[in-house]
Amino acid sequence: MPKPFYVKFEVPPELADKVYQAISKVRETGGKIKKGTNETTKAVERGQAKLVVIAEDVDPPEIVAHLPLLCDEKKIPYVYVPSKQKLGQAAGIEVSAASIAVIDVGGAKDLIDEIIKSVQQIRAQSG
Repeated sequence: MPKPFYVKFEVPPELADKVYQAISKVRETGGKIKKGTNETTKAVERGQAKLVVIAEDVDPPEIVAHLPLLCDEKKIPYVYVPSKQKLGQAAGIEVSAASIAVIDVGGAKDLIDEIIKSVQQIRAQSG
């Protein structure tokens, strides 16, 4: 299946798994997450987001298509994950989440930093 048009770089499966783990850890260690595209967009616009996670299986894709551009504009790192269902579970909700924003990393700082570094390397290579 081809990647949606808003996916600007390839995220390896092991990195995507790490992202799900990090989201769960943020939630479990007193961090703060905004769930859903409206909340995520607001967090990015206000410059509160430390990391934005965007699902690749969003339909219609227009729902999240603005996020990569907005994140780039605000210099906020973002990463893609394959499943909105898994993203919702990691965020602790019973429905899927097209995107989430990490506002406060809680006890997951090292993991989040590692993810951001990996994404920067991937983006530098895909140029």
